Amino acid sequence: MQNPAFRNEAFKSDGQGAVATMTAQQLQDLYDQPSAQRIATEPMTIQDTLVKSGLTFAILITGAVIGWIATSTALQSGSSGTAVGIFVGAGLVALVLGFVNVFKREPSPALILLYAAAQGVLVGGISMFYEVMEPGIVFQAVLATLVVVGVTLALFASGKIRASKRATKIFLIVMVAYLLFSVINIVLMMTGAVADPWGLRGSVTIAGIPLGVILGILAVLLGAYSLVLDFDFVQQGVRNGAPRKYGWTGAFGIMVTVVWLYLEILRLIAIARR
Repeated sequence: MQNPAFRNEAFKSDGQGAVATMTAQQLQDLYDQPSAQRIATEPMTIQDTLVKSGLTFAILITGAVIGWIATSTALQSGSSGTAVGIFVGAGLVALVLGFVNVFKREPSPALILLYAAAQGVLVGGISMFYEVMEPGIVFQAVLATLVVVGVTLALFASGKIRASKRATKIFLIVMVAYLLFSVINIVLMMTGAVADPWGLRGSVTIAGIPLGVILGILAVLLGAYSLVLDFDFVQQGVRNGAPRKYGWTGAFGIMVTVVWLYLEILRLIAIARR
């Protein structure tokens, strides 16, 4: 299942997004262009994508700190409604910006960084709520996320794991099933059909293990493979000679996956602690 952020042809593995062969006249015209235009057509690189990813995550973390502090302050003052409003508002902004970035034909650094800031406030607010319920859980979730991302990146860089058509098809099927279950679970919780605060994740057990723990482990595996797909699409973009600006697309896609992975791990630990 391809990350929606990588819909551009430059990330196609079949080479459809590669730069077309130029005629002698086209090459001469390119040579005669001003230097500023040459800079604009510089190809995407792994190093540049890493720099853009670093900046994106720095903005995300800054937003998370702001969201954490704002939510904590609201909770301490007894204004739980304000606390909920903070991350719900940030979530709506992040949702709108997320769709804009996904469907925008060309990446916009400003919009991607704004999304990172809004998403950070959302993640910070949610994390604060989890921390109030289960002290120490955020540190554990952050550490676990870093381990998963680090191991996945190391295995991908070493060539020991790669995206394959068969694995991606299985990933797609499982991902759709997981999303369908999540929607059904939310509906059951909202309608009061299931009393448990985690819905079916907490009320159903298999061999004494909460369903939420089993699904949480599955979600982490899905997140790890999604990262493999993200890394693979970035690599294909570099191979196909995608313009340098698409490094922002790579940074955006990776950030979306890492945030999702973190939230899944956060929920997994919370359910396992019950």
